Amino acid sequence: MKRILLRVAVYLLTFVLVVGGAGLLGYSNTHGDFYGSVYKGTFPEWQDVAVPEHDAKKPTVAVLMSDASTTTEVFDFLIPYDLFAMTKAYNVYAVAPDKKVKSLSGGLEVVPHYTFAELDALLAKSPDIIVVPYMPVVDEELYRPVREYIQKHKDTTLVSICGGATSLADAGLLDGKDATSHWQAIGTLRMGYPNVNWKPDQRYVAAGNLVTSGGQTGGFDAVLYTIKEKLGEPMAKKVAEEAKYPMYQYVQNPTVDPYAIDARFFGIYVFNNAFQWNKVQTGVLLYDGMEEMALSSVFDTYADTGTTQVRTISEANRPIVTKHGLNIVARYQTSDLPALERVFVTGPDGMQLAAKEVKNWNGLQDVPKIEYLHRNSADSFVFEEPLEDLARQEDVSTAEHAVKRFEYRADGVQLEGRAFAYETYGNLLILIVAALLLAYGIDRRFLRKSDVVR
Repeated sequence: MKRILLRVAVYLLTFVLVVGGAGLLGYSNTHGDFYGSVYKGTFPEWQDVAVPEHDAKKPTVAVLMSDASTTTEVFDFLIPYDLFAMTKAYNVYAVAPDKKVKSLSGGLEVVPHYTFAELDALLAKSPDIIVVPYMPVVDEELYRPVREYIQKHKDTTLVSICGGATSLADAGLLDGKDATSHWQAIGTLRMGYPNVNWKPDQRYVAAGNLVTSGGQTGGFDAVLYTIKEKLGEPMAKKVAEEAKYPMYQYVQNPTVDPYAIDARFFGIYVFNNAFQWNKVQTGVLLYDGMEEMALSSVFDTYADTGTTQVRTISEANRPIVTKHGLNIVARYQTSDLPALERVFVTGPDGMQLAAKEVKNWNGLQDVPKIEYLHRNSADSFVFEEPLEDLARQEDVSTAEHAVKRFEYRADGVQLEGRAFAYETYGNLLILIVAALLLAYGIDRRFLRKSDVVR
């Protein structure tokens, strides 16, 4: 009996070490590629970085960015920036502890418009609205100015997007209050912040001057709700219509049947992150005037599935100015391109606005053909075509989980492609076989041999 138990232990331990170890390493690396994608190089000290002109008659929205040790979630930052700017009723600024270039998750860099201190000095008061994206705390000392800024302006309107509720809870502002966050994070947040009444069945929660949102498209609802409260429902509906946002009903009633982590979550999202080793190398060409929302759709649709790595590309090492005055920076120039399999130009107007960049791109050697990601979907919500393309690139199950992760509850997405993540599960099967063969070898070499000797 002891010999049988020993053999079982050897097989189990080998399985855990080989399959579990490889999976843990793969997940850690993939997760780090997205949420830990802080740029390690240096950028020039540009002297001509554009800042949107300040209109003292308009209220001001500050969209926060974190410190240099970590990233700010790309969706949580770009979407509210875009939506508030679309009203044309606000000054909207990217604000950070300092003016150094900051990284968004997935590998997009942004030059802040102002530091926290500069914006406060400019306004001589609190910003009218502060948006708090998800900002993981990596270095406690470097993060401290972010926490202190949130606490300093605790009485202003604070809108957290998705995991940004963590920062509000960390600052002590949610104790005793109702709040929500991404459905994948609610369980962890309950353990970390038990004094908060977490509401997984709400796409957003308004509690006084605090508005917290759920999973990503819940951030649309939270921002549109805030616009409705500040500027009136006609403005909120106008912005939603311009954005082709198909779920305005949740702005009016945010209650939903909540999602939960289940076996399929591990079978798709976790396993793709852990065992999808051959990531699709995808470039996105940056150009002046590009839409922030369309750019976000690439990073959060593809890069946050564990299947794709997204690389930003520009012709020159200078800030690119987006449609609403955000300064973004590419990690690569056309003179030093990494190996790529696909290259996107985003936005329904990308073909016209990026005509010069595309012409120059087409003159390069051995580069993928430009794909206009949103060219055929000008009348659709900006995330729908990328989600459909993801199903064709990978498989339907991966895209279905991406839809769920987005908390996207509309019917406009038609997913077609392979039903199964063959490569992910193929890699997992290879590891299982390798673990079994290794355990069998150990069994024959040491355990059974000792039986013969006896």
